[in-house]
Amino acid sequence: MPDLDESEILAKASQGDRDAFGFLYERYVERIFNYVYYRTGNVHDAEDITARVFYRALHHIHNYHDRGVPFSAWLYRIAHNLVANWHRDRSRKQEIPLTEVPTIKYKGDAPEQSVVHIEERENLLQLIQELTPDRQNLLILKFIEHMSNAEIGQIMGRSEGAVKSLYHRTLHSLREEIGDELTEE
Repeated sequence: MPDLDESEILAKASQGDRDAFGFLYERYVERIFNYVYYRTGNVHDAEDITARVFYRALHHIHNYHDRGVPFSAWLYRIAHNLVANWHRDRSRKQEIPLTEVPTIKYKGDAPEQSVVHIEERENLLQLIQELTPDRQNLLILKFIEHMSNAEIGQIMGRSEGAVKSLYHRTLHSLREEIGDELTEE
């Protein structure tokens, strides 16, 4: 399949070619998993939701029509909807068990400095988790997936200017929250 362009692979997949869909799965599964993981904070739920994204995509790919929006935007939209349902179905905020939090090793830093870095990272993650889902999506797509404002706009159903505005408002809000946290200490 690598010798075909994505539109040809999509055409084959929409006609029921499982190998073509498998190629699309391999191309996008890691990106979709990362997106879902950062929205849920839980590896097991992220695996489950990612599987449901591709199950849904497989069963509805015949409905996908290229309207100038990349196929990945369609997958992210499915993932966004499933994550929104997941959050809606949960009665309380999910806490990440200590066994699932990735550890960061700082080479050459003193143990005290490592603790400070970890605390700062945890505080920032906590602030991000308190943002609205749209703002969380924006930060994940911008900083984890390294997407442009135009690509984010396609996924979120907003104009590039609206994405840029939301981005600046989100960063301003985070700066204020960080400033408030520092003055409380």
